[in-house]
Amino acid sequence: MGKLLTRKRGRILVAAGALTALTIGGAYAFTAANTVTASKAGDGAAAVSGFAVSNIHYGLNTTTPSNVDSVNFVTDTAAPTGSTLKAQFTAGGNWYTCTNANTAVACDTTSPALTVLPTDTVRVVIAQ
Repeated sequence: MGKLLTRKRGRILVAAGALTALTIGGAYAFTAANTVTASKAGDGAAAVSGFAVSNIHYGLNTTTPSNVDSVNFVTDTAAPTGSTLKAQFTAGGNWYTCTNANTAVACDTTSPALTVLPTDTVRVVIAQ
């Protein structure tokens, strides 16, 4: 009975080894079939400087002057073509999309309506 048990263990070990070899071989076959297109990647560093914002003007709504319809300001340099311009005028509040013509920036603040109170900050993000 001892020899029979030893033979069964031997067969189990051989079967387990064969299964492991098939699994490894199968995994290799899948990875060997992958193709990757040529691409570029890079890493680098450069100085990031901010924009100076000045001449801030709040355009009040003519009917309800407690609402701000637009905010215009000037940046010290023009934002690069294709940049995203956003501005926030209330800490933790809504971000408004802005447009620029050279250094002149205009933000439509009607949706949702910006109100004079609690306007307490000017935070501008310009990203390319």
